[in-house]
Amino acid sequence: METPLEITFRNLDHSDAVEARVREKVGKLEQVFDRITSCRVTIEAVNRQHTKGNLFQIHIDVGVPGKQVSVGRNGKNHAHEDVYVALRDAFNAARRRLEDHSRRKSGRVKSHEVPPHGKVASLFPYEGYGFILTSDGREIYFHRNSLVDADFDKLTEGQEVRYVAAEGESAKGPQASTVKLIGKHHLNS
Repeated sequence: METPLEITFRNLDHSDAVEARVREKVGKLEQVFDRITSCRVTIEAVNRQHTKGNLFQIHIDVGVPGKQVSVGRNGKNHAHEDVYVALRDAFNAARRRLEDHSRRKSGRVKSHEVPPHGKVASLFPYEGYGFILTSDGREIYFHRNSLVDADFDKLTEGQEVRYVAAEGESAKGPQASTVKLIGKHHLNS
C-alpha cells in the first residue's frame, strides 16, 4: 500500500484488539487485489450513551488505481451490536467490491447471452410436432411435450419462442428439448 492504513474510532475508545482485527482484514483485502494504494477504516458507535445494545457503523474506503471503492455498513442490523460482526460484514462487502473491480479490469465479467430463439415455422397438430425457424435460417424440430408453460393446441405459426437444442438429432433433423413462448420484447426472460 502506498499510503499507510488509517483507522479512526468515533464515539468509542481506541481498542488495540479491534485495530489488530482491522489490520488482519486489510491484509486479506490485499490478497484479493494486490494494487491497493490506500485504505481508510472508520469505526463508529452510533449511540455512545448505551452500555449495551450499541450499534456500530463501519466505513471502508479503499483506493485502487483510478478508483475509490467505498463500503458503508450502517448500524441498523442488530447483529452489529458486536463490533467484530460489523467489521466482518463490512470487510466481506469490501472484498466483493474489489473482486468485482478486479474482474472488470481483467475483462472477466460475465456476459449474459440471449438464449437461442426463433419463430414457429410450421405445426402439425394431429401428429403433435412442429418446426422452429431459427434466426440463422435453420429449422429445428420440436415435439408437443417439449413445450413448457403453454398449450400446444393453442400454438400458432409465427409465434416467437426460446428453445434449448437437444444433443444429437432426431429422425426429423436437429431438435429442441425445451420450447418456451416469449413475447416480442422478452428475449432475456
